[in-house]
Amino acid sequence: MSSKASNPRSIAARFVLLFTLAAALLLGCGLGVMYWIVVRHAFEEDNAVLADKLFALRADLRTAGGPKVLAEELRTLHTGERVAYWVRVLDSRGATMAETPEMNALLPSSIFPTAQRLNASPQPKDFRAAGRLFSVVSISEDAGGQTFTFEVAQDRSDDDHFMKELAALLAAVLAFGALASAGIAFTVTKTGLQPLGEMTRSLKRVGPKRLHERLDPEGWPLELRPLAIAFDEMLDRLEDSFTRLSQFSADLAHELRTPIANILGEGEVALTRPRAPEEYREVIESAVAECQRLNHIVDNLLFLARAEAAEGHAQCTLFDGPAAVQKIATFYEHVAEEQNLTLSCRGEGKIFADPMLFGRALSNLVENALHHTPAGGTILISIANHGTQSEVSVKDTGSGIAPEHLPRVFDRFYRADSSRSSDGSGLGLALVKSITELHGGSATIESTVGTGTIVTITFPDDPGARAA
Repeated sequence: MSSKASNPRSIAARFVLLFTLAAALLLGCGLGVMYWIVVRHAFEEDNAVLADKLFALRADLRTAGGPKVLAEELRTLHTGERVAYWVRVLDSRGATMAETPEMNALLPSSIFPTAQRLNASPQPKDFRAAGRLFSVVSISEDAGGQTFTFEVAQDRSDDDHFMKELAALLAAVLAFGALASAGIAFTVTKTGLQPLGEMTRSLKRVGPKRLHERLDPEGWPLELRPLAIAFDEMLDRLEDSFTRLSQFSADLAHELRTPIANILGEGEVALTRPRAPEEYREVIESAVAECQRLNHIVDNLLFLARAEAAEGHAQCTLFDGPAAVQKIATFYEHVAEEQNLTLSCRGEGKIFADPMLFGRALSNLVENALHHTPAGGTILISIANHGTQSEVSVKDTGSGIAPEHLPRVFDRFYRADSSRSSDGSGLGLALVKSITELHGGSATIESTVGTGTIVTITFPDDPGARAA
């Protein structure tokens, strides 16, 4: 089974369609109400005139000579003359005493309703014959000790013709109004969407070399200002990411060039003349060390890429914080003793994180502290729980970091004389930040030159435990 995607309707087409439908609906309702009022008024007038005619017939019946005079009046009507009322008089036995000429052929007695007593508002019945509309009614009346029946038909053909013409006229007005509404809607929509077209043209000018351009929100209509602000914020993020990517590419090339140049240089020097096996061994060992450095850089970069792309899924569990911290401190205790440093832990609390990733982040921080703390200094690892998150901080009494470097110490490959780089490649703190962000936490740093540095990493608590 195949499906073909339909072309989406444009905003302008939707506005025109909705505006036209709304206008046609309102105009149709208005014209419909007007038509109903006119028709009702016309038929009410006809009913009133018909009632007057019935009352006049009853008055003629009760005058001297009654039925005979009325019959004589009806016989005097000329055959073929267009009359407004057709009248038939029946006696008490149902026999026709008099009628309008040719009435029986056009309006037989069988089409009339049952006779009723005359009241102020008779209820006639509509009947069509020979392309004409009649309102027929039957009334009974007593006179001279007898009961007579009047069968009266009112010719409403002119009114019917007028109503048809009026309906056709109103339909034409409705159609013209719908077309006019569509034209007005098209004009208004085209004018109203001009700022959107201008915004589109402005955005088309944005490119890799023009990421600095912005859409001034003040120059747009109120409805488009949030969109302009959102685009400016997006361009800010894109420009920042593009700048970081360019810088990262340059830093990566620099980091890879150094070990590759070392391997190439040592190899070329070794090949200039025959050497002893020990000298070749030294060259190979040096090349292996540089390759290990390259491999370490590549591993760290792959981890950062997977963490930022959410490819790595942290296997978070709730574990005892002091035990995990003490395990790492014990691992580095021998190195601290060799450097005449004091490494200690304090604090209590549970940590909800991936134990392996937590260990890697904390190990990077401890290595940084060991690398930048002079002999006789101290390194303190603290654990604390605050509300819905756990904090682990590493404080040292090392050389510290200058204020101008603090905003960028978590960037990849960024290094300063006092930056926190555990592996010499400027990726240590970047790894720490990626690990905390992978857990939904954060990493912060405070430092003073000559006093020391405090790096704090946070991990949110278990959402299930909070819900319970």
